[in-house]
Amino acid sequence: MTDHDRNTEGEPVVVRDRRRVDPVTGEVRTPAEEPSAGDAPAPAEEDVPVSETGLDPRVEELTAEVAERTADLQRVSAEYANYRRRVDRDRESVLVGARVQFVSELLTTLDDIDRAAAHGDLTGPFKSVADKIVAVAQKQGLEPFAADGDLFDPSLHEAVQHESGDVAGPSVAVVSSVLRRGYRIADRVLRPAMVTVVDQAVDPSAPDLVESPEQ
Repeated sequence: MTDHDRNTEGEPVVVRDRRRVDPVTGEVRTPAEEPSAGDAPAPAEEDVPVSETGLDPRVEELTAEVAERTADLQRVSAEYANYRRRVDRDRESVLVGARVQFVSELLTTLDDIDRAAAHGDLTGPFKSVADKIVAVAQKQGLEPFAADGDLFDPSLHEAVQHESGDVAGPSVAVVSSVLRRGYRIADRVLRPAMVTVVDQAVDPSAPDLVESPEQ
């Protein structure tokens, strides 16, 4: 007996029937099915945390960031709009100030032109020059005001004489004559008008006294 026979003597003998046809039933045998690669269980999906609102925290974070950036943009836009308005107001104020300074130097000349026109001396070449001076002043926005019959306004008129007259009952002060016209540019009064004032009776039943238009 060889060593090989002694080593295998105690091992059980295993007989494998590899016949494809079962000798008893006569049916064709099939090998046991093994799970294919396609039948492997799918990996478990990663759980995504959900906030109290039911949204993905990443979505909430991005939404909050967009809202913050939008608010910043709106604030910057509002600040820029305010800045532009301030710049425009300052520019307009500077321009009006320059016009006021320039036209103020012409007021005495305009007074001379008014006196010449009142005496009938505004004729010939002098009238042509006077018209050009008036046109230059008007181009700068200069407006004369005050006329007979205007309601007296202390912010626009300088009264050098006030006649009370014999008025019984309610009365109002009106301009009786204009001694020197007033001038303004936009809402700036360069010089009040020099006028005389007289009291005028007012109808008590009238709710308001209509102011006559300024000329």
